[in-house]
Amino acid sequence: MTFAASYRAIGVAMAIAGVVCFSLRPILIKLAYGYVVDPVTLLALRMIFALPFFLAAATWVGRDATRDRLTRRDVRAIVFLGFIGYYFASFVDFLGLQYVSAGLGRLILFLYPTLVVVLSIIFLHKRPSMREIVALGITYSGVALVMSTLLGDGNADLPLGAALCFASAAGYAVYLVAGSQVVQRVGSIRFTAYAMTVASIFCIAQFFLLRPLAALALPLPVYGIAIAMAIFSTVLPVFITSEALRRIGANQVALIGALGPVTTIFFGWMGLDETMTPVQLAGGALVLGGVMLVTLRPAR
Repeated sequence: MTFAASYRAIGVAMAIAGVVCFSLRPILIKLAYGYVVDPVTLLALRMIFALPFFLAAATWVGRDATRDRLTRRDVRAIVFLGFIGYYFASFVDFLGLQYVSAGLGRLILFLYPTLVVVLSIIFLHKRPSMREIVALGITYSGVALVMSTLLGDGNADLPLGAALCFASAAGYAVYLVAGSQVVQRVGSIRFTAYAMTVASIFCIAQFFLLRPLAALALPLPVYGIAIAMAIFSTVLPVFITSEALRRIGANQVALIGALGPVTTIFFGWMGLDETMTPVQLAGGALVLGGVMLVTLRPAR
């Protein structure tokens, strides 16, 4: 195997590993909800355990004297993007998973590539191609198909849960669209470390504003789940996906990300006894197909 092929293969492996790690997050949240249904506390615990890693990364990249200093504009952008892309998107995702299954929540969250297209049309004035219009139609038809099979299952909170997961997808899409230029100026690892540090501070501050310290008196398994969330579904995927982006590019990483809903459904079936009907699986396939149309560019 040539060096270039090996370099790319490692990038692909990192992208797949990142998807698998991210897919574990809704499963771990659901497991934690078996002990305590408090998104504020669980999110704070996750970020308390993740924060030391981000601070260490921020310190490490900050030692590079050759890097340009951050401007005030960069600092404001990092604070905003850390808030919207990691704090807000994570918090409403935690809230939404109180009301919908891990598989459905991930399927809705995976709408973010199509939302990136819509936001680019609105704010960056990019004209949509016919391919993108078709992809949007296919994707949202798939979500509608899945939702239609669940509306009569007695879950009155299903629309609320779906809306919260959609808000999470929207927040992450805003982060991607608005952050693309900032990442180029600041650097991916430095930007990620700083933005995640900001998000961690928001999550932890929210806990101290809304909950007493006594709320941390939780069963031991909750702490184990929170540590697993922090390491395997936050720190590791954030940095290995960043490296995968550098090696194989955003389009290929986004395409590999299509594995996300599939792996979450599999983990939900293995660990949570969740099931999906053939109609729901067909809807999921439509979502994946639409996202692949958006993210996979034809050869030129």
